[in-house]
Amino acid sequence: MSIVRASVNIDTQNDLSNMIVEGKELAVKLKGKTFHCAMDITMDYIGGKWKVVVLWYLRDQHRRFSELKRMIPDITEKMLSLQLKQLEKDGIVGRKVYAEVPPKVEYYLTREGKSLLPVLKAIADWGVNKGKTEGVIEEVVREKKKKRQLLYSE
Repeated sequence: MSIVRASVNIDTQNDLSNMIVEGKELAVKLKGKTFHCAMDITMDYIGGKWKVVVLWYLRDQHRRFSELKRMIPDITEKMLSLQLKQLEKDGIVGRKVYAEVPPKVEYYLTREGKSLLPVLKAIADWGVNKGKTEGVIEEVVREKKKKRQLLYSE
């Protein structure tokens, strides 16, 4: 596929959803990537198993890494770190470092991130409805991790 740079007047959001305008296939070039439709752009930013979940827990307040980890128990620390770094790089999440000992770091939604709140709410509402109509709501009981005891023998 070759891409010809042209100025095309796109009047509605609907035009970006299928990228065929006036019989011509269009693509969006953004930050060195080529996207074939608006959904492709969106999913590049928030797609994957964890990004939307992380954003959801940041919707109301700043949170520390450990808080997010507790709220999303199935995510590994490495994966949470990777997701936060990518969201920060994309300008969706901000990171505030406090000059304290030990260091304190909080994550929050940027203005760009907050612009996703209606989308996140719609996704959450869809999930709630799906869970209520087709699933069963159960209490999750997690076993507390036992602290290891070091035994020394001489």
